[in-house]
Amino acid sequence: QVQLVESGGGLVQAGGSLTLSCAASGQTFSSFAAGWFRQVPGKERESVGAIGWAGHNTDYADSVKGRFTISRDNAKNTLYLQMNSLKPEDTAVYYCAAQFRPWGGLSREGTEYEYWGQGTQVTVSS
Repeated sequence: QVQLVESGGGLVQAGGSLTLSCAASGQTFSSFAAGWFRQVPGKERESVGAIGWAGHNTDYADSVKGRFTISRDNAKNTLYLQMNSLKPEDTAVYYCAAQFRPWGGLSREGTEYEYWGQGTQVTVSS
């Protein structure tokens, strides 16, 4: 079992920056690949990006590539999402998720993730 708790959401103006954190507890976090997802009411959840257990491999959605950066600190059991050049269309509830994957690799497919945080709201004003 892994428990995930996001923090850092809030209101920011377009063009601004925000960093989300996801604190993990329970099993050894370094055995898990991790990802960030977001969802707007009435729309399907979408992948923002993912990171392998060691933090060396990342993959991003085209909509955030070059603006968002996912990183992790396994010593602190924490996952991060640095968001720059924010746009109003980035407004959503952001979720972190973990997938047991000690053999490496990563996935942006939400159905492959076993553990999810409760979400944190990010609102970007125009």
